[in-house]
Amino acid sequence: MEKVEIVIIGAGIIGLSIAKELSGLYEDILVLEKNPSFGQETSSRNSEVIHAGIYYPKNSLKAEACLEGKELLYQYCEKNNIAHKKIGKLIVAETKNEIKGLEELFKNALANGVKDLKIISKDEIRKIEPHIKAELAIYSGSTGILDSHSLMKSLAAKAKSCRAEIAYDTEMVGVDKCKEGFKIFVKDKKAEGFTFLSRVVINCAGLDSETVAKMVGLEKADYRLKYCKGDYFRVHNNKAKFIRRLIYPLVSKNSAGLGIHATLDLSGGLRLGPDDEYIENINYDIDESKRNAFYESVRQFLPFINLEDLGPDTSGIRPKLQGPGESFRDFLIKDESDSGLKGFVNLAGIESPGLTACLSIAKKVRAMVKSLT
Repeated sequence: MEKVEIVIIGAGIIGLSIAKELSGLYEDILVLEKNPSFGQETSSRNSEVIHAGIYYPKNSLKAEACLEGKELLYQYCEKNNIAHKKIGKLIVAETKNEIKGLEELFKNALANGVKDLKIISKDEIRKIEPHIKAELAIYSGSTGILDSHSLMKSLAAKAKSCRAEIAYDTEMVGVDKCKEGFKIFVKDKKAEGFTFLSRVVINCAGLDSETVAKMVGLEKADYRLKYCKGDYFRVHNNKAKFIRRLIYPLVSKNSAGLGIHATLDLSGGLRLGPDDEYIENINYDIDESKRNAFYESVRQFLPFINLEDLGPDTSGIRPKLQGPGESFRDFLIKDESDSGLKGFVNLAGIESPGLTACLSIAKKVRAMVKSLT
């Protein structure tokens, strides 16, 4: 039976980052991706924002990986000519009642080690963003945007240049622990199946990470995913020219997202979103009836936007470990040796700031794999 050293399940931004990180150290690496190409789910359905590390609890993996990942990502984009722009971001207090919450968020960000922040007054806001309305704002200079498709394309190319292989249209349908490591059962787009062995399995399956964990016998309540969908609406009528930075509202601590915000893209477009709605089954249909809700959510701090400016754009789904109203859950990145599964590295709940943290997460997984081999 054919044998590889490492199999990575999923060719999203995390799987590709890990493949690139490991490919120079190990010769036999295979990435399995059920879709026809890389990053066709969560990795390509987001705001493409490089986050600063403001929101996450101190000493959490999300905070640490975001801060390290941000620096690594900017360096990687610069070195490899990946389109990106450090445009900055404002998190705004729309009313005086929100000022205390904004100040608490600022303190949290400082505790995380974010060093380039400042609180700016209403007059200062007016000078740099004359078309928005807010009482106070946190200004983050290190927040940016990037071309996530080009980033993933580059990571895939680097991994393959070091002899890693990526098998598209190939889905893992079973995995058994065995003496040699793991017996992997897969099928291709023709529904033809084959089996091979791998010493190490890295679960980067995103929305399917719980399914993969169950295949190997990990059915823990803490590993159950909740799907949180977010729709985006495009802002038409040349309204992108009214802002120069990303504009975010202040949201409550247990919010499922970061609030419906205004995000510029590298092509000069403007989107609002995502919202957050927990769903049972994966679907990417956009609910056009939400147009009014989107408009109402931003009209106070983005008064230049009119209802007729909004049109449906796209949607994405976050693979969350916490359900509606539940408290913060961190990234799960774990060597499952203590469950009798030495060689199985499990990643789950890799939502925002997963894109920003991708290279940092890859470093952490590399250290785990090194300890296993």
